[in-house]
Amino acid sequence: MSSLTLEQVAELAGVSRSTVSRVVNEQPGVRADVRRRVWEVIEETGYRPNIAARALASSHSGIIGLVVPHGASRLFTDPYFPRLTHGITLACNEHNVSLTLFLFHDEDEESRLSRRIANASLVDGVIMASSQFNDPLIPHFIANEVPLVMIGRQDRYPELSFVDVDNFNGAYAATAHLQRLGYLRIAHITGPQTMVAGKDRLEGYRKAISERGRTVEEGLIVEGDFTEAGGYMAMQRLLPVRPDAVFAGSDQMAFGAWRALREAGLQVPRDIALVGYDDLLPATSSRPRLTTIRQPVARIGREAVNVLLDVLENGPAPARRVIFDTELVIRESCGATFVTR
Repeated sequence: MSSLTLEQVAELAGVSRSTVSRVVNEQPGVRADVRRRVWEVIEETGYRPNIAARALASSHSGIIGLVVPHGASRLFTDPYFPRLTHGITLACNEHNVSLTLFLFHDEDEESRLSRRIANASLVDGVIMASSQFNDPLIPHFIANEVPLVMIGRQDRYPELSFVDVDNFNGAYAATAHLQRLGYLRIAHITGPQTMVAGKDRLEGYRKAISERGRTVEEGLIVEGDFTEAGGYMAMQRLLPVRPDAVFAGSDQMAFGAWRALREAGLQVPRDIALVGYDDLLPATSSRPRLTTIRQPVARIGREAVNVLLDVLENGPAPARRVIFDTELVIRESCGATFVTR
């Protein structure tokens, strides 16, 4: 059976032609059990790789890209991104895949370099983080058939695989916790409403308020941008309406709000309770410590790599949808440790 073709070996092993090629050329991105199955077929049949198989393998770079659109570049001041990148790097090292970062600073740079990514086969696939609903990079990658996995759901593109957290229920839990403590005027500093995380967290907040039979006060909702500066400015707008508690859609915005409260002579939680979202390192080093919603940021990064490698292995359809649960972490900033209302 040594005259077998690459396609016949792939059929016997139950994998794609490109997978067999990656195995025989010792390319990364193949699960250990799949690699073992392919070698068993090769040994049983006496198949010998030919020049065509090696030529096919040469089209794979063994590199995946992490793309951060220009609108998100300023967010690298947020501890979220180093933690996410750490998880992605760990998974790449596990699978012997190299990672390259594409960080765009303006629209012109984004348009120019994204064409290079798509057209020059610089990477085998792309993980895209913090994209907005109308991000032009997404249809560009789709049109050029670049394997793509999103961090964060994209409702406009149901064909895309994504890894996300349950942002709706996380925000619901944060707001409901403040309600259980007896706070009545709970404000929300939202994330950008052009991003799925910001939108879902706002909806979770609205659900918790309305479920208690209360009317959602639009004056208690101010949009932020996931940055500390955004939280600071949003809190300044909220001060005149005097909420007794604030749920911020990220820890960074919570710390910005906290700074505005201090400048106004108000104390957390004595005057205003505060809850964030993320549970990264600064949440535990503040005094009082920040009550927040924990999301498994590094795990999200690791899983995004696993999903992308699965897409490269088995094709983009059906779309993979991975959604992690969140966890309410109660500390002092909400007043739960010494306030009963």
